[in-house]
Amino acid sequence: MASQIHPTAIIEPSVQLGADVTVGAYAFVGGTAVIGEGTVIHHHATVEGNTVLGRQCEVYPYAAIGTKTHDLKFKGGDPGLRIGDRNVFREYVSVHFATRDGEFTVLGHDNVILAYSHIAHDCVVGSHVVMSSQSALAGHVVIEDHVNIGWGTGVHQFCRIGAYVMLGAMAKVVQDVPPYLIADGIPAVIRSINKVGLERSGFTPAQIERVKLIHRLLFREGLNRGQALEKLQKHPEAASEEFRHVLAFAAASERGIMPGR
Repeated sequence: MASQIHPTAIIEPSVQLGADVTVGAYAFVGGTAVIGEGTVIHHHATVEGNTVLGRQCEVYPYAAIGTKTHDLKFKGGDPGLRIGDRNVFREYVSVHFATRDGEFTVLGHDNVILAYSHIAHDCVVGSHVVMSSQSALAGHVVIEDHVNIGWGTGVHQFCRIGAYVMLGAMAKVVQDVPPYLIADGIPAVIRSINKVGLERSGFTPAQIERVKLIHRLLFREGLNRGQALEKLQKHPEAASEEFRHVLAFAAASERGIMPGR
């Protein structure tokens, strides 16, 4: 099908539109933006800059996708934003491009970013992530796949959130959250495993038991972090996907692993 462009929309000549793109009334698409096939940009929405927006995405009114970084270290150049397929950006969401020339803020596929949420410069967001309304990621945050971020949550710069994590509403996240867990509070601490989320994602009872074991060793046996990780490395289940994922995550941590309750 041909693209449907409202006569009041502004699309700069440098923009590339895929097939069957819809751009609503008073929307602005500018810069060198590339808009994927079947994407819908609703009325009064903005997509601009060095942005690639994938196929079948949806940008709701007053969202601003690909706008300039807040980072005061920005010195110009052509940093950008790369977004995969089937992402939804609800009303007033903002997603910024990276700070340094030639670098990118990156989002994967099938994410839902709810109203008034913010993704800052240089973040790397995986796939199947849900950000509830008014949540915010500061610069350089890394979010792995299948993460659920509660309403009003803030994540500090350079923090990393592991796969299948649930962050409770209004959590203040200032350290890394290993995969499969729930964190909540101000400041946030590890509360438990994300049992319901894991079950909904098809984890087997055996996998969930391994996650329980990891949680117990890291947060319930009174070990310091080094002792707990050494015990995980030597455990008979150390070759399992769950153990390997957590150990690799911990090895890459720079801000440190969030403490447990």
